[in-house]
Amino acid sequence: MHGTQPDKPVAPLRTSLIRAALALAVIACGLFLRWYGFPIGLPAFIVKYGGSLLWATMVFLLVGVLLRRLTRTQMAAVAAMIAVVVEFSRLVHAPWLDAFRLTTAGALLLGRIFSLWNLVAYAAGIAFGAWIDRVAKMRGLGAWAKVP
Repeated sequence: MHGTQPDKPVAPLRTSLIRAALALAVIACGLFLRWYGFPIGLPAFIVKYGGSLLWATMVFLLVGVLLRRLTRTQMAAVAAMIAVVVEFSRLVHAPWLDAFRLTTAGALLLGRIFSLWNLVAYAAGIAFGAWIDRVAKMRGLGAWAKVP
C-alpha cells in the first residue's frame, strides 16, 4: 500500500524463462538426435526412444512454463496426461490427421505409429525433466518459486 510492489511476481517469471531456455536446449538435442543420430552411427533404439524421451522432457518443461504455479509433481502429472493422449491419438486415423502426421511438424509433435514402449520412454523423459528442473533449482539458476 506504499506504492511499491513485492518482488515475488518476478520469481515465477524468471522460473518460466529458465524452463523455456531448458526446453529450447532439449528441443535442439532432440532435433539433433533425429537428424544426425543415424548418420553418426547411433543405434535405432537410441534414435527412436531417445527422441521420445526428449519429447516428453520438453513437454514437462513447457508445462512448467505455461503453468508455472504447479508443483513439480503436478507438472509431471499434466505432462504424463498429455503424453498418453498424444500416444493414444495415434490410433485415430482421420484423413486430415494422418496427412498432418506425414509432415515434419506432425511427425515431431504427434508421431506416426502407436507403441506402448513410447509410454515407457515418456515416463523416463518426464522423470528426466523433473531431475533437470530440480538440478537447475539447486544450482541457483533462478529465483525458483517454491517447487518441492
